[in-house]
Formats: sequence, C-alpha cells, structure tokens
Amino acid sequence: MRITQAQIFLSHFSYNMIQIKRNLVPETKICVPVKADAYGHGAVAIARTAEQDGADYLAVASVQEGIELRSAGIGLPILVLSLPAPDELSELVTAELTAVVCDMEFAGQLETTAAALGKTVSVHLKIDTGMGRIGCRPGDAAALARDVSALGRLRLSGVCTHLSVSDSLREEDIAWTNLQIDRFSAAVSAIRDAGIDPGIVHCANSGAVLLHPRSHFDMVRPGIVLYGYPPEVSSLGRLKDRSPVRDVPPGYGGALDFLPVMELVTAVSAIKRVCAGEYISYGRTWQASCDTWIATLPLGYADGLLRRFVPGLTVLIGEKSYPVVGRICMDQCMVDLGPETDVERWDRVVVFGPEKNALSAADIARMTDTIPYEITCGISKRVPRVYIKEDVCQIFPR
Repeated sequence: MRITQAQIFLSHFSYNMIQIKRNLVPETKICVPVKADAYGHGAVAIARTAEQDGADYLAVASVQEGIELRSAGIGLPILVLSLPAPDELSELVTAELTAVVCDMEFAGQLETTAAALGKTVSVHLKIDTGMGRIGCRPGDAAALARDVSALGRLRLSGVCTHLSVSDSLREEDIAWTNLQIDRFSAAVSAIRDAGIDPGIVHCANSGAVLLHPRSHFDMVRPGIVLYGYPPEVSSLGRLKDRSPVRDVPPGYGGALDFLPVMELVTAVSAIKRVCAGEYISYGRTWQASCDTWIATLPLGYADGLLRRFVPGLTVLIGEKSYPVVGRICMDQCMVDLGPETDVERWDRVVVFGPEKNALSAADIARMTDTIPYEITCGISKRVPRVYIKEDVCQIFPR
C-alpha cells in the first residue's frame, strides 16, 4: 500500500457521535451527512459506523452518492440534499432514496417517474428561510405541502431548511439565525394548521447543534463536527491531543471536545544536503540561507496538499515540526530539516490530524483563509484511506 495515507479513526467518529447524542440531543434523531465521500473520510465506512452508532438518517448531495451506499448494503434512510436532474429520477426511485422537493414542477416529474416504476417516494419539503439556495418561500410552504400530499406517489415524510450563519457569534448573525428559525417554525405551524403532518422537522447543522438548541426540532444534521471540527467557532481553540475546547461561549455545548477523525500521514522518501544559496522546487521561490538538510515527501497538490499552503505549512516528524519549503509539486514536496538533523529516510511524517503537536485541518484552514471542510474534502482519491477501529470505550466509557 502507498506510504502516503489518510488514516481514518472510526472510534473518533463514534466518540463525536456519543458527545452529540449524550450531551446535546439525547431525545432527537440524528442525520449524518456523508456527502462528498463523507467529507473525504470515505462514505461507505463512515455510513456503516454511523449506522452502528445509532444514526437515524444519512444525507448525500447526489443520487450517485446514495446509490454507492445502497450498493454497499446501507439500509438507513438516505436524504439527497440537492436536486437531481430528470434523467436521475428513476435511479433515485429505484434506490429508495428520499428527495427534497421545492416546487410542483419537480414534484410532478418525480410523481410521473414513481408511477411509471410502480413505486412510492419519500420526500422532504425544503423551505428557503434565508440561505438563498434551493427551497420554497416560507409563505408558500403550506400550499406546496398540500399539493405534494395530494399526489399519489409522493409521501411527505419531512420538512427542512438550512441555516446560513448558525456558526457565527456576531450579534447580527445570531439575530439572523433566530429569524431563520422563526420563519421555519411559522411555516411548519402553517403546514400543521392546514391539517398536514409535516413528518420529521429538521433544521440544525453543526453550528446550530452547538449554539442554537431552539433549532433542534425532531432531527439534527451535524456535519463537520462529527468529523472532529466544530465549524469555525473552532478558532476558539486548537482541537488536538483529545483536549477539551476551552473558553467556549455560553451555549457552545458546555466544554465538549471533539476528536479529528482523519490523519494525513506519509514518510520521508529522500534526504539530501543543500548548500547555502541553493534553490528548492519550481520558480526558485525558496533559497537556503545556510547549509541545511532537505527531506522530500511523496505527496503533493494532486493528493490535496495545495500550493497555497506554503509558506506556513509545517509537518511533524518524530516530535518536532519542520517547515515545508519551496513550491509544492504535483506529487512531492520538500521540508527543511535544518543544519543538523537526526531524521532518517522512511521516518513517519504527520501532515495534519489528532496526533499531539501536529497541525489540525482547522489550523491549516485558518492559515489559508478557508474552512476544515475544504482541507479534508480536498484529500484526493489516490490517497488510500486506512480505517482504524480502536475501541471507543477506551476514550469515552459508555
């Protein structure tokens, strides 16, 4: 197997699930987003773990992602969060996936497809309360719910919305989130007042699970927090070495800690002595200021280690951090070991993950003005995922 790997600690995922279930939503259903290959962690393995951990739903972004899970034997309800194209509808129906419905044009197409296949389809009504993406207007929700319920092949089993700034601590963003929740609550009440059962009502993403208990309703959809990173409120503290988040604001789930699930590792493939004044990598952007040792690592931007991570990126070799220098290449990158070093060829290298003294995906995200989602999702398919099944009871007694 390739020495560059994304090691996936399934016990950390289970630990994060336990944190949420025990401490935040003990009586509420959990929908686990496994879209984008479970944020880069491997959708099938994460879905199986989530199923074992008591998840009630899974969420994907496309019909193809849902089919992959069904082909692997995943039996949980699977909600497709994006709108499929007309030629994908028969696959959605056949795979018994749950669709979101935003208007009667789409509902009619889905009804026709389901009728042709002799099937009934579960659907969730999507309401746009301020995200500005897909969804009907709150004032139209009751009428749409009535019209969808009147169709013979569609079964209204849920109503949902998506919050746009639920992870923000700014006063105006908290007010906006509360407004979105109010709009959603009013729309759900209007659906009930029309004599229609809305099914499972859900609204809360990771930020809302942690900061807005009023948004929990019947089910929550914690995404990035299940993979170890509270959404960029995580700037409140480094989430590594299994240490709890400190100095959290009121409502931020108390002092809960979450464990990063992915660790990106590789090894030193070569070491060479470089003289003062010599250049490293494309563009001659880095020049040795003194005689030094340079290590080459067998991973690059085709693996998800992007060129914009340098300067600033460090890696952990043994117990010491070393800077990545020069431009990151497609398949390799270089590390400055300093004038004297005891690093040897094939020594293990940690790029990011839960290991003590290593950077986290959140650290790299902050350095590059992005979010941890982009870091983990960006680890390419050519990096093998290696699943580690430590007993979760060792880190969190049940």
